[in-house]
Amino acid sequence: MIDFYTWGTPNGHKIRIMLEACGFEYQLHRVDILNDEQFKPEFLAISPNNKIPAIVDHDGPNGEAISLFETGAILLYLAEKSGQFMPTEPKAYWQVMQWLMWQMGGFGPMLGQAHHFNKFAPEPIPYAVDRYCKEAHRLWGVLDKQLEGRDFVCDKLSIADFAIFPWANRFEFQKIEPDQYPNVAAYIERMKSFDFVSKGLEMPST
Repeated sequence: MIDFYTWGTPNGHKIRIMLEACGFEYQLHRVDILNDEQFKPEFLAISPNNKIPAIVDHDGPNGEAISLFETGAILLYLAEKSGQFMPTEPKAYWQVMQWLMWQMGGFGPMLGQAHHFNKFAPEPIPYAVDRYCKEAHRLWGVLDKQLEGRDFVCDKLSIADFAIFPWANRFEFQKIEPDQYPNVAAYIERMKSFDFVSKGLEMPST
């Protein structure tokens, strides 16, 4: 059994999509970040950086429990545990790895800043809005080019898609019109057609 601690954010969606896609049995625990539940000592014991999501796998390596935070680490762990969504052939493996790192290092953090300054900042800051919206468009352009002629970011469905898609799916927070990026627009609809993705996008209710 995997205990899964989450909230309804792109980073939370990444891991729930992966759990659903792999068919893992898990118990969902809602961490209300709007009410600072991520700072409770019991959650910090699992996720010392006070960020969701986090997991505790009670059947971890050598049959011992293991707790993990950071979505890239969790996705890689679940891919290895399940033997799914991460290729083993070296060239394909590193293609997926580099796009996972692209999401973690740029697509997520920069779009997260766009979300903050477009929707949540207490007062408008034009410089920040302009900076992060421009960067959002640049990153969408990179993704659109990568998806040309491909159904998925690295040809076959992988953890790179589970990392990237939830951020692209929040395009309205980034002031992005998906039709400007037709390959990404088609990709979003393609990903949303999977039942495990629809389940993974649900707001945690327990």
